[in-house]
Order: sequence, then C-alpha cells, then structure tokens
Amino acid sequence: MSDRPSRDHRSDDRRGGDGHRPRRPHSGGRGDRNERNGRNDRRGRNDRQDRQGGQRSHAQRGGSDRPEKFRSGPQRSGFREERLNKRLSEPDLPDDVDINDLDPLVLQDLRVLSKDNADAVAKHMIMAATLMEDDPQLALRHARAAKDRAGRVAVARETNGIAAYRAGEWKEALSELRAARRMSGGPGLLAVMADCERGLGRPQKAIDLSRSEEARELDAESRVELAIVIAGARLDMGQAESAIVTLQRLNPDLNSTGPSAARLSYAYADALAAAGRTEEAKEWFRHADKIDEDGMLDAAERLNELS
Repeated sequence: MSDRPSRDHRSDDRRGGDGHRPRRPHSGGRGDRNERNGRNDRRGRNDRQDRQGGQRSHAQRGGSDRPEKFRSGPQRSGFREERLNKRLSEPDLPDDVDINDLDPLVLQDLRVLSKDNADAVAKHMIMAATLMEDDPQLALRHARAAKDRAGRVAVARETNGIAAYRAGEWKEALSELRAARRMSGGPGLLAVMADCERGLGRPQKAIDLSRSEEARELDAESRVELAIVIAGARLDMGQAESAIVTLQRLNPDLNSTGPSAARLSYAYADALAAAGRTEEAKEWFRHADKIDEDGMLDAAERLNELS
C-alpha cells in the first residue's frame, strides 16, 4: 500500500459520543449506519470505526451455547476442552461494565444465548468497543472472546471483524466480516472489507468488491465510504487519475459540510496531490480542514506540507 493512501476508515465518526459501541450488523443500505469501522489511511489523530444497523436473520438464532440436544451432530473430539481453555484465557472483565451500555438491538440479538453467556458476551463487546482506540490488541482479545461464546450471532462476528481490522489483522477481519454478512444478509461492511483487501496487498480485489451486486445495495453514505477506499486502492496501484475520476463521480463540492463531506474532500485532495495537481489539492485540503468540526483529519498538516 502507498505510504499515504486515501483516507478511508479506521476511525469511528459515529458522532454522538458512543464511540465504538457495537450495533446490530448492517443488512442493507438503511438505518442510522455511520459505517466507520475502518482503517483510516490518514496519518495521526483518532481512527474511525463503523456503525451497523440492520435486521436479524434466522441464521443468528441459536447461539453457540445451545443445549446439546439441539445440535445438528456430534461434537468433535476435544470440543469441551477447547472451549474451556478458551474461556480460561479470556481477558478479565471489570466489575463496573454495564450491559445496558450496549445498543438495545444488540442485546435483543444476544437473547438467543443463555442469560449468563449473553451477559458475558455483551460485556466483552463493550470492552472491545471501549478499548479499540487506545489498546486495539486487548480490544481484539475481548472481541474474540465474544465471538467464541456467540459464534452464531452475526453482531459478535462483526465486532470481531471490526476489532481485527483496527488491530491490523486484515485476514481475520475479512473472514469475520464475511461471516457476519452471510448471517445477517445485505452488503455488510463492504468498505471495510475492501480496505482489508488493500491491507492484504490486493487492491484489485478491493476494486472488484465495488463492482459486486452487494455494492448496489449500499446507502448514499456507505457509497461515499466505499469510493474513498477504492480511490485509495487506485493510488496503491499508481493510478492517481483513476482515483480522481472515482471520487469525481460523487460530485465533491467546496460548499459541502458534514463529516462524510470532509472525508470525501480529504480523499479528493489526496488524489489530486498524488497526481501532481498541487494547487487544486491545497484548495480541497483547506476545505476538508474547514468542515472537519471533530478534528479527525490531518488536512491542515497536509496543507502545510504542500505549501
């Protein structure tokens, strides 16, 4: 990947202060989805994660702790020992973790589990979200613990995928996000999945994802996020002009406002700079900095570098 790819994801601008609180998996272009769970390619500052909103599918019903009589077949040799060892190695949960801090829709999805297990999963998910910014490796351990306890619940798989993504574990992230998408339906976190392909050094596969049937199901904001990732993939391949064209299709506007517009303006400036169109890049970095109310972008620093 280029040393300064287009600013994609890797930080959650889910404005409103709930940080990386897990939400129900995205199942198709609707809801309050601010999908920023991802790998932001800008340097410095807070990284941005994602939000999920969607509908639970029947595939989620029946958590990993279902009574044995409901299982479809015999357990493999060593299953109980393996599960016990995993639980013994789980990171500790602070006493003050309140499951009510979790999104109510997520709590609803966890009701397929026994109460004790659902509470443990909820607490691990809360800790994963809480730690994702400052300690992504520990956050990933909590997310894995939640997934191991609730492997058939889509939001647990998605949380694991997001945490793996934030920790730079691209292969694991991609696998978990694919699993969550299969369970919940819809396009899933397509922009994050595409960015994982970039992280794995496969920018063409990221571009291919943008041409998939699932990409057509994305809502407007999610299309912006995917385009930003695809522009970054083009830059990874040394195709600055193609990156510019990708972003121009979204009609970047110097009169635009809002977090999504700020990220789009930044990505557009980045592509212009890579193409040697310095004066235009400066104009767009200036605009991105102006409308970046949360201070999530390093547009001012990029502008100074070009001056």
